[in-house]
Amino acid sequence: MAVSDDLLGTTRERMQKTVDATRHEFTSLRTGRANPALLDRVVVNYYGAPTPLRQLAQIGAPEPRLLTVTPFDKGAFKEIEKAIAEADLGFNPASDGTMIRLPVPELTEDRRKDMVKLARKMAEDGRIAVRNIRRDAIGTAKSGDATEDQLRDFETDVQKITDEFIASIDSALKSKEAEVMEV
Repeated sequence: MAVSDDLLGTTRERMQKTVDATRHEFTSLRTGRANPALLDRVVVNYYGAPTPLRQLAQIGAPEPRLLTVTPFDKGAFKEIEKAIAEADLGFNPASDGTMIRLPVPELTEDRRKDMVKLARKMAEDGRIAVRNIRRDAIGTAKSGDATEDQLRDFETDVQKITDEFIASIDSALKSKEAEVMEV
């Protein structure tokens, strides 16, 4: 059997998931504006089990510089507050017993540059993952019984797809850099 379109489709699908994951990682970077995704990495010790904050509380951004966290279970309030403080996000939580308010401070120039470096690292990790998917697809094709011409055509097609998805990651990085550096 020749190199199938299924393998090409699967490769495209895996690369798209990688790009989507990279874009999602970008949302966790602070830009100086309140965004509920900033708290995506916060994990709370909820009755002995590590639980994502999103599963324990409603997170909102009522103002451009304020996040609110309203726990579903009032018993988890102290643990949520502790997890946010320990997450080292640069927030100073203030609570009134029913809601935690997180003022989002303005980023300093140095902190913005650090965020850009982190975004570039995330983008590079995404590019590496896309290239690894390309390598796996070509390896799978070579292990089949395709002719040299079919393999060459397949490698060309996979390279075009790889270039397309790497350009997509680069585009997302460029817009994230602009967002982070915006004052």
